[in-house]
Amino acid sequence: MSRALVIGGGPAGLMAAEALLSAGHDVTLAEAKPSIGRKLLMAGKSGLNITKAEPFAAFLSAYGEAATDLRPMLSAFPPEEVMHWAEGLGQTLFTGSTGRVFPHGMKASPLLRAWLARLDGMGLERHTRWRWTGWDGDAVLMDTPEGPQRLTPEATVLALGGASWARLGSDGNWAGIFATAGLPVTPFAPANAGLVVAWSQHMKAQFGAPLKGLAFRAGTQRSRGEAVISARGLEGGGLYPLSPALREGAPLKIDLCPDIERDTLAKRLARPRGKQSLSNHLRKVVKLSPAARALLMECARPLPDDPAALAALLKALPVPHEGLRPLDEAISVAGGVPFAALDAGLMLKDRPGTFVAGEMLDWEAPTGGYLLTGCLATGLWAGRAAAARLG
Repeated sequence: MSRALVIGGGPAGLMAAEALLSAGHDVTLAEAKPSIGRKLLMAGKSGLNITKAEPFAAFLSAYGEAATDLRPMLSAFPPEEVMHWAEGLGQTLFTGSTGRVFPHGMKASPLLRAWLARLDGMGLERHTRWRWTGWDGDAVLMDTPEGPQRLTPEATVLALGGASWARLGSDGNWAGIFATAGLPVTPFAPANAGLVVAWSQHMKAQFGAPLKGLAFRAGTQRSRGEAVISARGLEGGGLYPLSPALREGAPLKIDLCPDIERDTLAKRLARPRGKQSLSNHLRKVVKLSPAARALLMECARPLPDDPAALAALLKALPVPHEGLRPLDEAISVAGGVPFAALDAGLMLKDRPGTFVAGEMLDWEAPTGGYLLTGCLATGLWAGRAAAARLG
């Protein structure tokens, strides 16, 4: 049995294993699912966004309240280092207009194959269908195809994910094990999730329609981007950064014309429209898309006749909602192991020799490369700390 055990075969676990192997330690990696990196592969289906190319201060601010705790890890593995790491795995990268960084092939599978080949070449011993079931004193208990196993590693890195996408492995069951052991866990909550809106039948024709170039606001949080009207509400990258405020029940307001000042908008709306319908008038003088016009009518009909009042409405359209979609439908989660329960190396204070990384930690970030970079950075940090403990 290796002196180091990594439980969880996602990005954080693989990065922790690489850090330990690079320090010269034998490593056993255990994954509960039949294959490694399932959530990473799913994320790559729509284009593997590995990081965000932007100044570090702006990058760090995307992590909200957890930015202070994550600063050391992200400073040690910032976006430019993530890019070098991916290129070292044979990936040629490009940066989109918004700063998002992708492999040219867009998919996660070539990167994962190259990464596993490198780890195997470094001597990684990996097992699938090995599920962690808890502790018995100093022993780590595993349920395996060969029957129960009792392992006694000198250092263990837990990288079991959050509680979204359970079918891919992040089922959050580890939180019950922590509770039994008296270890603190902040309750899970959905992050980067769609918003539930009870549409009228009039919106059915717009299901699947994009809302482009809008600005979204909830509480003190603001975001610029796109969303999609779905049968159950709204979803998309423009909304996801607002998850913390929306989760707390903050009202959503949408600026349908973010590039036009309110006074300018009012002047345009005051132009004579003759026999045109108001919908056609909005299409011509404000360039509202059919989906945006439908959203306006759905949420604010009857519209005011006064141009100034209508302009104010277009700049801050209130959209009634019923909160975020359920936890397992979220892209990621808030909640997990609080940083207060960990030392500077992400080791559990109440369980020396056991480290925690990735989405098990209590942090959240919007999509756009932040999630994957956070998982890689914390995995690397925990792996290096575990290696230092082994000496």
